[in-house]
Amino acid sequence: MTHEHGIKANLNQFVHLLLQVLLVGLTIGMMRTVVPALAESEFGVPKNSFVLLSAFVMAFGVVKGVMNFVAGRLSERIGRKSVLLLGWIVALPIPLMVWYAPSWNWVVAATVLLGVNQGLTWSMTQTAKLDITRTQERGLTLGLNEFAGYVGVALAGIATAWMATLLGARTGLLVFGTVVITSALLLTQVWVRETLPWAKAEAARQTAGSQPTADMPRYPSNISNHPSTWEVFTLMSWRDRRLFALSQAGLVEKFVDALVWVFYPVYLYQQGLSLTQTSTVIGVYGLVWGGAQLFTGRLSDRVGRHRPNVWGMWLCGVGVALMVSGQGVLWWSLSAALSGFGMALLYPNLSAAVADISHPNWRGSAIGIYRFWRDLGYGIGALGLGLTAHFAGHVEAAFWFVAFAMLASGFVLWWLGEETLPRLIFYKETT
Repeated sequence: MTHEHGIKANLNQFVHLLLQVLLVGLTIGMMRTVVPALAESEFGVPKNSFVLLSAFVMAFGVVKGVMNFVAGRLSERIGRKSVLLLGWIVALPIPLMVWYAPSWNWVVAATVLLGVNQGLTWSMTQTAKLDITRTQERGLTLGLNEFAGYVGVALAGIATAWMATLLGARTGLLVFGTVVITSALLLTQVWVRETLPWAKAEAARQTAGSQPTADMPRYPSNISNHPSTWEVFTLMSWRDRRLFALSQAGLVEKFVDALVWVFYPVYLYQQGLSLTQTSTVIGVYGLVWGGAQLFTGRLSDRVGRHRPNVWGMWLCGVGVALMVSGQGVLWWSLSAALSGFGMALLYPNLSAAVADISHPNWRGSAIGIYRFWRDLGYGIGALGLGLTAHFAGHVEAAFWFVAFAMLASGFVLWWLGEETLPRLIFYKETT
């Protein structure tokens, strides 16, 4: 059997994988608006307990980061589909745990399972698409992947807010979550194909030297052909300057998402917005983030990854700062939209840059380790913004903490990073 690469050649499977990541986004999205906004009234979290409120996102980030690491390596041994199925099986108890939850500890435990689910499933939808598409389609591929996922996050936040209003928070989340997770499990089993053979076919072609010179990536030279887990981890984390710059940017940009998850609902709710109004403002962030990736990913296939990544970091930080610099639904919505657009510039293109310079033999591991550092940013960010708000005595301090971190990290990326798109590197070297 030949394993032809390209979106068009694998359109049926590509669409199935897009549907999978939409369901992944719906799963995490159900926990992002209703749960933090009603933490005090529904789950007994004391008012202004900023560190306790952040605990469930800290747990999520640490667990998801570790599972990204595990998923990448595991997928190279047992295949992408098996890891995806495992991720959906793990998610089955989550809606029931939140529905029953007698205390906030149950919500934290459910979020730990959510972290396992997200680490396994979102990693595999991304890796599987990269397996079956071409080098010059990676920006578009990851843009579509993240578009589907974060539109799912936004839609789930809005849908669960309405269902919580109609059915009650616990029942609404139970119904929504059960339908989404069981549907995803069934669709994975029936329609998703194993894509690891495509990655092996790409590696074989590169070894045979059949790729055009302009499409040949500039892989790191200080790594073996079939590296150990530790070898890939150290390369991603500090031995390669480009990969370090991308990994630290990925970690810090998750501070924004931790802030949106934990403190945006609390802040807007405290400003007098209703639950549905709060979900709408936060939904603007998610919809702009998701929708704009339809063209920001493709844009990076043309202009490169480096500039969109750096500007995305800076725009996102400015949007966070603006959120607490004005008043009114329109102001908050525009601020959320600016942060969402910044995320759209950087989010698919940081991953695409990692994929550009990761060999097919160890690309699954590299993406998993990048995602380990990126999603560890949930835990580090949630701890940092929780402590900042606690010692400052007000939630606004967390916004300034995140805004500064994004601006500083963007500078590090600009300074240490470089362009990774093979076509642009080839053009620069030959002109």
